[in-house]
Amino acid sequence: MTTLKNLQDLYVEQLKDLYSAETQLLQALPQMAAAASNPELKAGFLKHAEQTQQQIKRLDTVFADLGEQPGGHTCKAMQGLIAEGNEMIETEAAPAVKDAGLIACAQRVEHYEISGYGTVARYAQVLGKRQHLETLRVTENEEKQTDSILNTLADTINEEAMRA
Repeated sequence: MTTLKNLQDLYVEQLKDLYSAETQLLQALPQMAAAASNPELKAGFLKHAEQTQQQIKRLDTVFADLGEQPGGHTCKAMQGLIAEGNEMIETEAAPAVKDAGLIACAQRVEHYEISGYGTVARYAQVLGKRQHLETLRVTENEEKQTDSILNTLADTINEEAMRA
């Protein structure tokens, strides 16, 4: 069990949670792309995998600045979200219906990440870690942009799924 003595300890613990979440997601995104039938959705998952690699590198710089190692923690929430994504991948469904389901799973992931990055950014601000704050806000904004892209794709794909 982890002992958290102060906000700095909580900050590091939450960063480790995000690092675990991102590394798990990086493995899952190619599988989601392979399961998607809509070319834009497929490309979006692959693009987000590339973006996730950059987000992990940003977290690496934050950990290096803190003199901490990113490992040693498993994000159980992301494990669950990925398990739901895997269930959708394995579900038999019309292509547009499966794509709509994949978007639902992806948006749950994005909302989890938006929440996580927003939280650690606020901790960084309170702790006076201005460079971390800027770095974390970049990633938070990327996650919000990804969610927006998924919303746009859902508009079209949900219509197709309705006609399936």
